Amino acid sequence: MEFSIKSGSPEKQRTACVVVGVFESRKLSLPAELLDNAARGYLAELLRRGDMEGKAGNTLLLHKVPGTEADRILLVGLGKEREFREKEYRAAIATAVRTLNETGGFDGTLYLTELPVKKRGVAWRVRQAVLVAEETLYRFDQLKSKKDDVRRPLRKLTFCVERRTELAAAEQALIEGQAIASSMNYMKDLANLPGNICTPTYLAEQAGALGREHGLAVEVLDRAAMEELGMHSLLAVSRGSHQPPQFIIVKHLGGKVGAKPIVLVGKGVTFDAGGISLKPAHEMDEMKFDMSGAASVLATMKAAALMKLPLNIIAVVPTVENMPGGGAIRPGDIVTSMSGQTIEILNTDAEGRLILCDALTYVERFEPDCVIDVATLTGACVIALGGVVSGLLANHDALARELQDAGLDSWDRAWQLPLFDDYQEQLKSNFADMGNIGGRPAGTITAACFLSRFTKKYDWAHLDIAGTAWRSGKEKGSTGRPVPLLTHFLLARAAKKVGAGETAR
Repeated sequence: MEFSIKSGSPEKQRTACVVVGVFESRKLSLPAELLDNAARGYLAELLRRGDMEGKAGNTLLLHKVPGTEADRILLVGLGKEREFREKEYRAAIATAVRTLNETGGFDGTLYLTELPVKKRGVAWRVRQAVLVAEETLYRFDQLKSKKDDVRRPLRKLTFCVERRTELAAAEQALIEGQAIASSMNYMKDLANLPGNICTPTYLAEQAGALGREHGLAVEVLDRAAMEELGMHSLLAVSRGSHQPPQFIIVKHLGGKVGAKPIVLVGKGVTFDAGGISLKPAHEMDEMKFDMSGAASVLATMKAAALMKLPLNIIAVVPTVENMPGGGAIRPGDIVTSMSGQTIEILNTDAEGRLILCDALTYVERFEPDCVIDVATLTGACVIALGGVVSGLLANHDALARELQDAGLDSWDRAWQLPLFDDYQEQLKSNFADMGNIGGRPAGTITAACFLSRFTKKYDWAHLDIAGTAWRSGKEKGSTGRPVPLLTHFLLARAAKKVGAGETAR
């Protein structure tokens, strides 16, 4: 998809289709009024006759409207004007892009980006328009022998801004939006792959290719190296699988030499059968998405490279396959983590925390500014928060607030849950330093409490994306989340660095 920005009157646009909005009840938006004036009341007359009410999601495609230069005019219903906010704006963009893709025209000019959204400026509107457009058009059909090709797919979108003084901000937002959207598609392409293709070795190979393409330093530790480091918790999870574990380190060094890095840790269980604590068969195919944390941090590294962020960022990905087998760990087994703490494995399906804890110990060597781990960690988070927001827990409230703000700005929201010491009681074990589960109550919190025992030496936050990383049902597939949240967090950090007068190496 080719994107561009422009400022100009809608009636003068020579394009396959100009897109404008209509509010309930039959109220033209300002760009639509300009078209109507040029067309001598043609649009208003159609609305008076009842051809369109302006209800959200409705569209009306018009051909050869008098007084205009475009081949077609697409009217998009926006709903009630006083209720038009972020969600409604994104829905209108999605409706417009989906309809344009079906009209057979190669290009479209959207005036929806001129619509006022409360407390959101032109940069936000343009950035979100790019993300929504790419999400609407995304298809994963690489493994189909016959693809469902669109006859004349949409190739070009132009986003319009009301004033020429807004062009610079809009252009920068366009660059950022394209980088984030491209990285979200990268995550989706990885996460949507089946487990027989996307193995730990494949993930390591893709990280290497990412590094070569974008100038990132990549290192991969094999089983022997992990044994030497004492990562016995991580290695225990991989024992039931024929697929060898991998430990991936990717570095984007765009900041000052010696500046403390931001570290992103992504859970990379490429397929999670549950091990001996076998999962139910229903929807087990979706456990290929259990490496979404890994895919998201690799995708975020791609975005950082594309945007040339003046930050030092390190992604760490422990990746395994969790399968039952003769060598698999059993409930009741005790392993020693890289930190030296011992863990009684009470449930082999609580494996994500077992690989993350060794990764969280490993990253101490980087003396990080902060560490954020991302994991499809608990079904309890799906019950608590559904698929709307990700779970957020942290040992540092300022870091948690940064992530929440980034989530709101990117419309990839997270909600903070408590990390009180009281919950640590549930992890007590009679035979080891801790158990790997704390029972059914507060499952998301006790999982984070487990991880917090390995994060004492730095500021740390945990994103549980079990409910937000993919969709089930008819629209089954990766969502690309939380790439927008993570990239907006990094953009905000980069802006602070630039504001403080720091420059890249």
